[in-house]
Amino acid sequence: MTSATAPLYAQLGMTADEYASVCALLDREPTGVELAMYSVMWSEHCSYKSSRTHLRRLPTDAPWVLVGPGEGAGVIDIGEGMAVAVRIESHNHPSAVEPYQGAATGVGGIIRDVFSMGARPIALMDALRFGPLDDSRNRWLFEGVVSGISGYGNAVGVPTVGGEVVFEDGYSGNPLVNVFCLGVLPADKIIKARAERSGDLAVLLGATTGRDGIGGASILASAEFDDTSSDKRPSVQVGDPFQEKKLIEVCLDLLDRGLVAGIQDLGAAGICCAASESAANGGCGIELDLARIPRRAPGMSAAELMISESQERMLAIVQPSDLDAVMERCAHHEVHAAVIGRVNETRRFTLVDGVFDHAGVPGRNAPEPSGKGGTSAVADTGRGDERFADVPVESLGEGPEYQRPLSPDPALKTSQDIDVWAQLDGRGVDVAARAEELLAVLARPTIASKSWVYRQFDHQLFLQTVVGPGGDATVLRVNDTTKGLALSVDGPGRMCELDPRTGARLAVAEAARNVACAGAVPRALVNCLNFGDPGREHVMWQFSEVIDGMTEMCEALSLPVVGGNVSFYNATDGVDIFPTPVLGVVGVIDDLDRRPPTPALLEGDEVIALGATLLEVAGSQWAAQHAVEGGMPPACLPTEAARLIELVLELVDGELVRSTHDCAEGGMGVALAEMCIAGGVGIQGRPGLSGDLPEAAWLFSESANRVICGVEPNKVDAVINAARRVGVPAHRLGTAGGSRLSLPDIVSIALSDIDDVWSNAIQRTME
Repeated sequence: MTSATAPLYAQLGMTADEYASVCALLDREPTGVELAMYSVMWSEHCSYKSSRTHLRRLPTDAPWVLVGPGEGAGVIDIGEGMAVAVRIESHNHPSAVEPYQGAATGVGGIIRDVFSMGARPIALMDALRFGPLDDSRNRWLFEGVVSGISGYGNAVGVPTVGGEVVFEDGYSGNPLVNVFCLGVLPADKIIKARAERSGDLAVLLGATTGRDGIGGASILASAEFDDTSSDKRPSVQVGDPFQEKKLIEVCLDLLDRGLVAGIQDLGAAGICCAASESAANGGCGIELDLARIPRRAPGMSAAELMISESQERMLAIVQPSDLDAVMERCAHHEVHAAVIGRVNETRRFTLVDGVFDHAGVPGRNAPEPSGKGGTSAVADTGRGDERFADVPVESLGEGPEYQRPLSPDPALKTSQDIDVWAQLDGRGVDVAARAEELLAVLARPTIASKSWVYRQFDHQLFLQTVVGPGGDATVLRVNDTTKGLALSVDGPGRMCELDPRTGARLAVAEAARNVACAGAVPRALVNCLNFGDPGREHVMWQFSEVIDGMTEMCEALSLPVVGGNVSFYNATDGVDIFPTPVLGVVGVIDDLDRRPPTPALLEGDEVIALGATLLEVAGSQWAAQHAVEGGMPPACLPTEAARLIELVLELVDGELVRSTHDCAEGGMGVALAEMCIAGGVGIQGRPGLSGDLPEAAWLFSESANRVICGVEPNKVDAVINAARRVGVPAHRLGTAGGSRLSLPDIVSIALSDIDDVWSNAIQRTME
């Protein structure tokens, strides 16, 4: 059966069983618009039908959590009457089809999620994944995505303060664009998406509704890519950052004045999702009038109006007595507003056309846009009491929940048994050869400086950025308080491909370790879980294992998960991406009275490594450089991760360290090189650093739970003693000074050569 002859429900992405369920709950066949609404609301992207059963295992509670998963953004209390709202989302599929607009509208959507809680967005971060840059399409995607993020973020006035970019073969057909946003708000002024009073009005704010973005997120993100993916460009939304800026200001104005009872972003599934969720959350029903919806294209059908994902729109719930004030503030901010519905007690979602003109609901019908297309499909039915949709409001958000079969790929065990060191042994056999190996790893785009990316972003808007992009964590000042915030995003897909549970532990530990290096206590985690086709058993096994790995590490670190997003169907022509959990961690600095440590070494400081280096090169960037795959990733014990983070926080708080740097991708050689570049100073190493390990293994091992510190000579004993007291290995590596990275019997390279290779690798490739 071809797609053209398949039943309509199948063309909309529903299964026969799902269609039968809709018929059963309605006790009839759905109308066309009802079917369209259920198809998007029950899609993988909106309903989490394959992931809900696993997500419940994540820890979500802590005394400082004010709002957990399920709202527009998670919210945590940071003290002094202030709170932080945080969210991360994917825009992978739209970005693969149209990279500029896909990335730009990803930024716009995540910003709206945050300010819908009443928070002013003050920071963006991005976690990006592409295929190798020697491929022209990957370069086109990379350039387009970065341009989309900078074009939208810079114009809307929210700084992009950090992130990460990874280049791996596993993402060639399906790039990942995950965007993180953080906002601040008074802890007693949190707003939730609720329609709780019968008679309240549903007011649509912002842009008109068009055909751009029909099912853009919900449909594109519920199927994998193939040779026809270029035909999906019309589904990608088009962003307008200047309209978004006005929308931010008017929404925060309305919230501050107490003029709205609830507010929600129109993201995936558009008006249908925002209206039904608001009513369901408040235990009410809602009736919408199609004739009231401002539209930008003639001939739009009821289904198109309901599920369009046109950008820069919000749905506000307003008391009738406040409507005039709301309309006045919208006019002041030059934001269009229209009453499109009203809340009732029916607990049903209904659609009518033109009825409100005769029912005394304030406002007037929207004029039909001029141009080709004739009269709209909505208007063709005439005015009257006919209902285009009449369904239980909760049913739209209560899609099926699947217990999909899961089992590991039979080939995984064989892959894990590979002795990666045996294949790498013999490379880098002497000091000169190891220098060449280290320069090659530093030149890998995943490792090299991302300044080509972040130079395009304005990261100093609001003047709250204390430590900007390029380090382990970004640090922000919270205005009018003593507080600071440290932010980090991480997601080692290569490690998760080898063993998803261990890879997830590594991801949580690294993100938490990064904020600890800035002296911040990890307080909240948000996740964006990017996986392949959930219909394949090994993908669901990967997903389940990642959830368990995250849970184990979060519990050990007392780190609650306050929100997240699942992106399935990241696959091209039947090939799934690496399982990639991208995790954003927020850490709180109670008293930002001094600049936090950075990775920059200072002349004369002693360099100390905290944590143990073992023969663990599987999944490493060195292995990737030589195309050696397989093996088991470095072990990551939650108890060791917790001890190291507690130690680093103690050292920073006691002012015992002047520089800190997480040792992760690329291993010891890369971490030391980056610290040298940041400080403009070399290292004179001590003899015998590698101990019983082969020199190359010591240089490139990516063992977990390691941090390198720069310490004033008179504080070295205090650092060593503190580490010994909590059971963390500590090793003196040498002294910062000179113009070479010189580690006796291991490697010796001029700092100028390291800097040139690392700083310019991506720029040279893009040129």
